[in-house]
Amino acid sequence: MAAWLGDNWLGNHIPDSILAQVVIGLVVLLALVLLAAWLTRRVVVSVARRMLTAIGREDWSEALHRRRVFRHVGYLVPLLVLTINVTLLPITERYVGPVSRFLQAVCLVFFFIAINGLLKAWLDTYEATTRAQTRSIKGYLELAKIILWGICVILVFSLLIDRSPLLMLSGLGALSAVLLLVFKDTLLSLVASTQMTTNDMLRIGDWIEMPQANADGFVIDIALHTVKVQNWDKTVTTIPTYKLFSESYRNWRHMFESGGRRIKRTLRINAATVRFLTEDEIRDLSRFHLLKDYLAGKEAELIETNRSLGELAAEEVNRRRLTNLGTFRAYALAYLKQHKELRQDMLMIVRMMEPGSEGIPVEVYCFSANTAWVEYERIQGDVFDHLIAILPELSLQLYQAPSGADFVYGLRGGEVGGPGQARALPNYSR
Repeated sequence: MAAWLGDNWLGNHIPDSILAQVVIGLVVLLALVLLAAWLTRRVVVSVARRMLTAIGREDWSEALHRRRVFRHVGYLVPLLVLTINVTLLPITERYVGPVSRFLQAVCLVFFFIAINGLLKAWLDTYEATTRAQTRSIKGYLELAKIILWGICVILVFSLLIDRSPLLMLSGLGALSAVLLLVFKDTLLSLVASTQMTTNDMLRIGDWIEMPQANADGFVIDIALHTVKVQNWDKTVTTIPTYKLFSESYRNWRHMFESGGRRIKRTLRINAATVRFLTEDEIRDLSRFHLLKDYLAGKEAELIETNRSLGELAAEEVNRRRLTNLGTFRAYALAYLKQHKELRQDMLMIVRMMEPGSEGIPVEVYCFSANTAWVEYERIQGDVFDHLIAILPELSLQLYQAPSGADFVYGLRGGEVGGPGQARALPNYSR
């Protein structure tokens, strides 16, 4: 201590006792540490927050405060003051070195904690912007945190053992195979996250389906290692990020962006009700606004075709005639084309598919103009309510397999079906 103060007046008043000098030095250091802490918290932090608010970055000020960056900086500055001045204490080099290195290690830990909080604050402010819906940086920041903490561990350990960090880094070469095995998922996730972000394959808010992972819902979080999907039943499925790059899944985002949601549903017509229309039925159906032009055009086409048959047209079996099923398909297509809640600029078709044991499938294929689930189901329901209700006007019926109650009713009453739909039950008693 005497060497430190020299032969000045203050040095002449310092006691000769080593213990007393150490106590006085500790008191002085404590005063310096407290002063540095007060200045940091009351002056530096306050000025920093006011400057951020003044330049319109109040979100950064709040994020840094929420992530305790200012608090950790307030711890770091006094520790730096203590670390710099601890060597001035009148203690032997044997103890000064370890204490100084320990304090330096603690300073490094608080420094990296502050940097980690800064990255978290950056993520908070970024997620509040509209860009976060299309480009997530959470995976990159998590990778940066892993690298930073790896550097922190190496530096702290090298300080504590008083060895160069380069020696520890050179030793990592021999452990490269082990490190690759340990960080395999991290490396795969990093590549997958980079590819998905670059190619815009996945965003927060996307509705995805991944049956092999039991995921069907909206993406609520994209991190380096995992992607969280909130399913429709409000459960959350966690999927490794690399699986979303290496395995297939369905993303419904482009459907929402297109403005049209597909309606693809089949009506199964009872084959026994399909037949030719009579002339009286055609005239009666002409009162339908949606069928008027169709029937007029078909009638002219049929007259011309049948006239070309000559004498063969005398037999009905030779003449070309309209069927109730074909007329229903024309009516359904005309109904879709005049529906105001369907996209008229997208594919719209009513087609008959291959008949089977459950009747003749007639598929309706179109797109609703509203992609919201509830409204989509309402529009789809309205369309098929109308088409099902119009079938009897064309003497058509939906195929419906008989239930046990139908057979019981038929055995008791001699008929199958309810009122208005009863038909005789065949007699198999012989």
